[in-house]
Amino acid sequence: MRFATRAIHAGIEPDPTTGAIMTPVYLTSTYVQEAPGKHKGYEYSRSDHPTRAVLERNLAALEGVEYGLAFASGLAAENTILNLLQAGDHVLATQDLYGGTYRLFQRVWAKFGLEFSFVSGEDPDEVRRALKSNTKLLWIETPSNPLLNIVGIRALSEVAHERGVLVVVDNTFATPYLQRPIELGADIVVHSTTKYLGGHSDVVGGALCVKDRAIYEQLKFYQNAVGAVPGPLDCFLVLRGIKTLALRMRQHCENAQRIAEYLAQHPEVERVLYPGLPTHPGHALAKRQMDGFGGMVSLVLKGGMERALRFMRATRIFKLAESLGGVESLMCHPATMTHASIPPEERARIGISDTLIRLSVGIEDAEDLIEDIEQALQASR
Repeated sequence: MRFATRAIHAGIEPDPTTGAIMTPVYLTSTYVQEAPGKHKGYEYSRSDHPTRAVLERNLAALEGVEYGLAFASGLAAENTILNLLQAGDHVLATQDLYGGTYRLFQRVWAKFGLEFSFVSGEDPDEVRRALKSNTKLLWIETPSNPLLNIVGIRALSEVAHERGVLVVVDNTFATPYLQRPIELGADIVVHSTTKYLGGHSDVVGGALCVKDRAIYEQLKFYQNAVGAVPGPLDCFLVLRGIKTLALRMRQHCENAQRIAEYLAQHPEVERVLYPGLPTHPGHALAKRQMDGFGGMVSLVLKGGMERALRFMRATRIFKLAESLGGVESLMCHPATMTHASIPPEERARIGISDTLIRLSVGIEDAEDLIEDIEQALQASR
């Protein structure tokens, strides 16, 4: 099956009891057993749950692997990966990544003896030099948040695997519709299903997808042992969102491309970051490893911080809010919102300036979005 068909049907069957076409929301915490240890596949809903099981099969099929795991949030999924490690292990990560991931690394796990370091990831030789004898994970985010940097998953996976290092790719910005990291050599894919997979800003969730059964079994153990699992209604909402993922991503990409091109020629815009622009340093690589360039656009306006603040207050369709990937267009100021947990000097080093604005381009009419940006630029002068 092709992607749009898999999104609607993979891992999903009509309810055997009623024939319901939609996966039921099983509101139960426990399951009656015929005898001790003799049950119908479910014992307790933290360990396994029928609505969650359908979502996990569907997610795995979209990433082209055997195994999927669903979680209460993207960070819960990431935290589960880090449970694979021991004190003294080292994680090498690309330096431009979600602020919550950085916080999880540096303020939660570092105190337990894990070591973290960061590289740009654009040069495989740089990554090779940064690997240590105790490196266990290479953590990649591409396209990155919020600078939209592109790194080569295949090349970095080859470098990591030379040293027996597992490769984790945060695929939230791209989704499996645009990019399937395990096909490019990665070992574990992580998603915030809150974003494009859910797609409607009405649910919080996370997911992991893996192809290796041994890795899956370890992650499954920690999913149950730690217990940060989604509820049945959360799973239902993500499943419902995934059914329109292909349609939505096509429109997100089309709108983002038009807005990026409009901003790139605007005299009051200092810089536009979007991999779909030929001027983007990762444009050629993105064309090779992605099936589109995504719905995220970042920009820097001329006029400094005060101009940026006036612009963000002046938009009418774009709403200033955390998160991304919904059908509605959102706008974010990373330095004070999503990436505020990163120290200012570190943000400055990697290029997250106080004047950077991140746009999550929705699926509204592109002309309306461009007109909204234009009137906000005029109002902020």
